[in-house]
Amino acid sequence: MDALVLARAQFALNISFHILFPTITIALAWVLLFYRVQFQRTGAGVYRDIYQLWVKVFALSFGYGVVSGIVMSFQFGTNWPGFMERVGNVAGPLLAYEVLTAFFLEASFLGIMLFGAGRVSERVQTAACALVAIGTTISAFWILALNSWMHTPAGVEWHAGVAYPVDWWAIIWNPSFPYRLAHMLLASGLTVSFLLAGISAWRWLRGDQGNDVRRTLRDSIVIASILIPLQIFAGDLHGLNTIKHQPAKVAAMEGIWQGERGAGLRLFAWPDEVNRSNHFEIQIPHVASLILTHDPNGLVRGLNSFRETLPNGEIQNLHPPVKPLFFGFRVMVGTGIAMLLCSWSAAFFWWRRRKRSMPLAKSQLIAFAVMTLSGWLATLAGWYVTEIGRQPFLVYGFLPTEQAVAGHSAAVVGLSFSTYLLVYLLLLAVYLKVLLVLAGKNIKANPKRPKAPALPVLL
Repeated sequence: MDALVLARAQFALNISFHILFPTITIALAWVLLFYRVQFQRTGAGVYRDIYQLWVKVFALSFGYGVVSGIVMSFQFGTNWPGFMERVGNVAGPLLAYEVLTAFFLEASFLGIMLFGAGRVSERVQTAACALVAIGTTISAFWILALNSWMHTPAGVEWHAGVAYPVDWWAIIWNPSFPYRLAHMLLASGLTVSFLLAGISAWRWLRGDQGNDVRRTLRDSIVIASILIPLQIFAGDLHGLNTIKHQPAKVAAMEGIWQGERGAGLRLFAWPDEVNRSNHFEIQIPHVASLILTHDPNGLVRGLNSFRETLPNGEIQNLHPPVKPLFFGFRVMVGTGIAMLLCSWSAAFFWWRRRKRSMPLAKSQLIAFAVMTLSGWLATLAGWYVTEIGRQPFLVYGFLPTEQAVAGHSAAVVGLSFSTYLLVYLLLLAVYLKVLLVLAGKNIKANPKRPKAPALPVLL
């Protein structure tokens, strides 16, 4: 593997680890605010108990997100100096806005949110929780504005390969930004709803069937049931935007080599980039065109139209690698379908059996426990499709990836990549262990409750 591939793999590793935790904290902050307001309004202890457990999960996730985010920042300088040299006039201010308007807000009031009980009034602690929630969303706003601009650059002029801002409104509200922001915020909400539901189902299976567990499980099912159709709708709008601005990405996602009218939806295939064809293809005619163009006979461009012949006669591909996008997209969509079936069936059975002591069947509780981290799976798959789909560019259409990488040897990058990998695996194991300890703390305090199921049930 050459240094470019290793540098890309290292960045992918860092962003994969980092995105896990903002995906939780963005939505979890709003969930905590809801329970804070409910406790302040009613004084019911069940809301206090829910808040006290999940604010610890929030603090743990927030800390992980901050530390991994710092690594993300200095990696631009160590591995990708060409990025800041070429587009630092855009990326620098946007990252600075995120720190000034979001991170400082979160850091200023996080302590009150976590440790304010008994030290400040209930209203002040609730206000601090609200400000932290606002801060997490503002942070997502600025980061996604920059990321979206890299996919659909606008509002700049290019001189000698360097981007100079001319319209900040166009930079921030670039063509793909509204769709990416909505898609990511909904993804965070779904991640948190299934995390809440999965942990609550796991606790219920262990015999902890208190009011806090029941309430959390019910609320998370309601949230998931509402958000998943909204996410499907937002994903459709995002797809229409992508086929307009990044048609090569869509062609790779669908595994379409030749442009087609009435393109079929490939349920499964094995893309072969050497022979530029698919093996073992199973498709439903016209469905891909219907989804992507809203016309069953609409034209979808194929990957073969994104190639150019170099002066030396060599053919260069201007489309991303096909397999990661093809399979990553199906993992994301498949996970979303599982979320839809799981949440809607649970909501129906809960409504039908709401007066029973156990409103969900055991099989449904096990399903939620298994899907505890399904939001992470869908988010990672979606991010891989998005970011790999930008290749071979860092800034789509303007800055090729190979022009931004540092001149380190493959051995140097490989060593740092291996070190990051080992550290992140250890940190992730610690995070999951602490999450289990927090979730099982009250259960372990009661020796009469049944023994916990094996760890794989949660994962």
